[in-house]
Amino acid sequence: MRTSFMRPCLRRMFSDRGGNFGIMTAIMAPVLLGAAGMAIDYSNAMLSQRELQEATDAGALAAATALANGTASTTADAQTIAKNFVSGQMANYVGTDAINSIKAGTSVDIDVSTTATSKSYKVTVATSYGIATTPFMNVLGYKTLNIGASTSTSSGTSDTKTALSMELVLDQSGSMGENTTTCATYSGKNCKTYVKKIDALKAAANALFAALDTADPDHSLVRTGAYSYNNGLIYKDWQKTQIKSMSGMAWGTETTATYVSGITASGGTDATEPMRQATLSIAKASDGSDVETQAHAAKGNNIVSRYIILMTDGEMTGNTGVWQYSFDQNVRKQCDATKVAGIKIFTVAFMAPDKGKQLLQYCASPGGNYYEAETMEKLVASFTSIAKEATKAVTLLTN
Repeated sequence: MRTSFMRPCLRRMFSDRGGNFGIMTAIMAPVLLGAAGMAIDYSNAMLSQRELQEATDAGALAAATALANGTASTTADAQTIAKNFVSGQMANYVGTDAINSIKAGTSVDIDVSTTATSKSYKVTVATSYGIATTPFMNVLGYKTLNIGASTSTSSGTSDTKTALSMELVLDQSGSMGENTTTCATYSGKNCKTYVKKIDALKAAANALFAALDTADPDHSLVRTGAYSYNNGLIYKDWQKTQIKSMSGMAWGTETTATYVSGITASGGTDATEPMRQATLSIAKASDGSDVETQAHAAKGNNIVSRYIILMTDGEMTGNTGVWQYSFDQNVRKQCDATKVAGIKIFTVAFMAPDKGKQLLQYCASPGGNYYEAETMEKLVASFTSIAKEATKAVTLLTN
């Protein structure tokens, strides 16, 4: 059979370009639709992934914070908090089915590290879920796209102990032997004897010591000492080589309390020298070689606050019986030097005249550290308040 006649027919068929567009469209349509679907679904996936990442970050942070501040008492509680945060955040964007999928696909790992003084937490949250694709992607056989997110965050707690060294500079001048308005004993309805100022001071000091002991029951954070004064310090010898009216710095309050309980009222009033000695006693040396820094370091206390409580019931008279400008100015200058040395000064004016009050207002460190008491009860309250203020930072929780 002859086929030569077919050759021209085939040649004409293959060289005919009619209908090519339709053929090419039929071939390319699925690819083009799939590409369009990929672009749309990729954009949706990127948006959903960002939302999921933000929710995951929030969950990890919430769990870590709850562990650090004690809201979550166990790691299981923290895991629940993290999962609830993730699903709660995503509920703003997706439906119930997706939320159930997110809950099932969320894992929370918590690593706890503990030392003698601290505890740290590393929280890792990972989650994923599938999002439905557009019909265009279905052409390529993809019904869903799986997206995921993970994050880690850390938190911790540490007991940062701020220790303190405190010197009391207390007035024991003759006027401290005068009566307060507080009755000591009654005869019927009438007051028979009144509490002396010096005894009111001792009661106030005891309240201070009790508060300090409560804050530091182990006597490992608080060191106290005292200087009492009339016309300056009282010495054991006429050469003034040994101070009698003092109690050296010691751990806790017992030694200082014993000394304060034995002071008696006599003499004039000049706080210059006791303030100078108290400052020298607890001021920090730039190289850390001072006694207080070394004593606290031996107990592991690296942060030490330093305080002086200056108390008087009078004005600076020396032994003259009348106010002396020069003595008053000397005390002010010493208070300035004490503040420069980094020591915080609390001052207490107890039934004091105006010039005494003005001096102590000047000497007090800024921020409400001047106290004024006209009664024994107010004096006790003032010393108690000072103790609470000074011990605020004895134990702090640091996140």
